Amino acid sequence: MKKHDPLFLHEELLLLALRDDEGTIESGAWYKTAMGGAALAELLMAERIRIDESTKNGLVTLVSRKKLGDPFLDECLNKVRTASRRASASTWVQRFANAKDLRDRIADGLCKRGVLRKDEGTVLWLFSRRIYPELDPSFEKEIVARLRRAIFTEARDLELRTVVLVSLANQTGLLKTTFDKKKLKAREKRIERIASGEVAGRATKAAVQAVQAAVFMTTVILPTVITPTVTS
Repeated sequence: MKKHDPLFLHEELLLLALRDDEGTIESGAWYKTAMGGAALAELLMAERIRIDESTKNGLVTLVSRKKLGDPFLDECLNKVRTASRRASASTWVQRFANAKDLRDRIADGLCKRGVLRKDEGTVLWLFSRRIYPELDPSFEKEIVARLRRAIFTEARDLELRTVVLVSLANQTGLLKTTFDKKKLKAREKRIERIASGEVAGRATKAAVQAVQAAVFMTTVILPTVITPTVTS
């Protein structure tokens, strides 16, 4: 991808999860499940998969094998394609979230585009770890501006991608690491309306419903598959 190409949802969520200067994950950010949900949403929006509402657990069905050009998303698509049997949306969110070296792989892609910088940090002055300080803040500023407009105004022309971003960021704790908690509390009803698909200008109702199904599945599995990341 070129430097100024739009970011995918999982890349946007990682930028929200990372502390700008330290390059580490914000405490209380469930970023892996956020990115797992983002991958499922991207595949839905790109019409590579669909959720079969006629099945009890909302089984995911492959629609197209055409690659999207992003290594993580193409890997997720291939997993769906090669699976021995169909699985529920919640199962796929968990599988995508558990992809090996997920944070480092997504961060490395952002480093190649000049958004982040790869560095080495230490924990308790003993253990080394990879950290990803922000190099070009313009990408995250654009993400935060979209979120701020969506949440703190009454705009009704929100794009589907922004609707999904608000939902995932809210359900995985990333809004609370980005904005003042008291201000978010005052906008709870607005956030609920966005998450329900009520505020989506150019997105079709069917598309919103399909993506919201994936977002809902992400919420359902949060208590069972996620543990807080504090030091990574």
